[in-house]
Amino acid sequence: MRYLEGHFAPVNEEITAYDLPVTGRIPAELNGRYLRNGPNPLGVEDPVVHIWGMGQGMVHGVRLRDGRAEWYRNRFVRIPGFAPMVHVIEHAQRTFAMAEGGLPPAELDAELNTVGVCDLGGTAEGFAAGAHSKHDPLTGELHSLSYMPGRDFVQYIVTDAGGSVAQATAIPMTRTPFMHDFALTGNHVVLWDTPLGFDGFECRWLPEHPTRVGVMPRTGGDVRWLDIDPVHVSHTLNAYDDDGSVVVDVVTAEGPFDPADPGAIRPVLDRWTIGPDKVHQRRVDDRPQDFPRVNDARATRPYRYGYSAATALYGIPFTPEGMPSDDAFTNALVKHDLQRGTTEVHRFGKDEAVGEASFAATGQGEDEGYLLTYVHDPLRNASDLVILSAQDFTGEPVARVHLPVRVPLGLHGNWMPDR
Repeated sequence: MRYLEGHFAPVNEEITAYDLPVTGRIPAELNGRYLRNGPNPLGVEDPVVHIWGMGQGMVHGVRLRDGRAEWYRNRFVRIPGFAPMVHVIEHAQRTFAMAEGGLPPAELDAELNTVGVCDLGGTAEGFAAGAHSKHDPLTGELHSLSYMPGRDFVQYIVTDAGGSVAQATAIPMTRTPFMHDFALTGNHVVLWDTPLGFDGFECRWLPEHPTRVGVMPRTGGDVRWLDIDPVHVSHTLNAYDDDGSVVVDVVTAEGPFDPADPGAIRPVLDRWTIGPDKVHQRRVDDRPQDFPRVNDARATRPYRYGYSAATALYGIPFTPEGMPSDDAFTNALVKHDLQRGTTEVHRFGKDEAVGEASFAATGQGEDEGYLLTYVHDPLRNASDLVILSAQDFTGEPVARVHLPVRVPLGLHGNWMPDR
């Protein structure tokens, strides 16, 4: 069971370490916390049937201030039952560990201790803010698309900047879809209904189910559904409105998709241009990649730069342009210039393992800032917080903060600057 070994192996202890050693220089303008959530599968009774993503949530965090790495902490999300393990976000000056499938978020304090289950995005129908809730940088609102197994509708939920639910719109479905992510523009919500969904309470690939894309005004109303070629949708990079069309950049893969073996697919980056009666699907980059991120200040609006990761989750060779296939690797971050149609690749060392990178903006320019990510260093059998300059993407890291323990490959996180 590869999802219990190597880069995925669980961490048994909660650790606190202060004044972390650093190679390089931490930019003085980075004051805040870098947090990332993910499943930590302790006490698995039968490894054969273990599903990656079903482990107890554990949040890993580093506190940066005035050019120093003040602390590293890893903390289990301690709530009864299945603890949120997909994402960790900040909203209304509070920190939340996020789940999906109708499970509620958990609130964390500034030092990552669990405050308790919370009602972020909670509605009368029992839904809550979902794992891939998205901020609108212009309004401060948090937008969520949430599903619950056994329900024949999903809910689009808007939580205002103060943390109160301002809107909840029910969207009828033919069955419960697995909607891990969605897209948001300045005017629209974009959702997808793929063959991956729930047969009763079992999530599986249903090949007879059509793949379709839905577009709905953010104010609610009817959903305009359009059929597309069968595909699995992993994560959204960004989306925006464009002269009557909706543009969505998204990571997709050919099916079938097995929830018990998420690394078996080959994810690629596509652009969907959604018109009045048709979706134009175009391949942006056919090399294996996932965990796409953008400068969040450009979320829901036209943008130029996006970032993704070639990770050990998939284990598929990634070949930078001009390199022979025998130099391919699975440990890199990618910067996409979507205006020019070019990419830059930052490759990490042999057998290192990189996860999703979050963008920390330090100025008004779209790529004026840094990428932060955890990278496992097999020589130390521990991980580093790696800080890259977005404007010198292929150069040496600006800093490596050396953590005392390994951070397993996980899911999603954020840079949370001091306010």
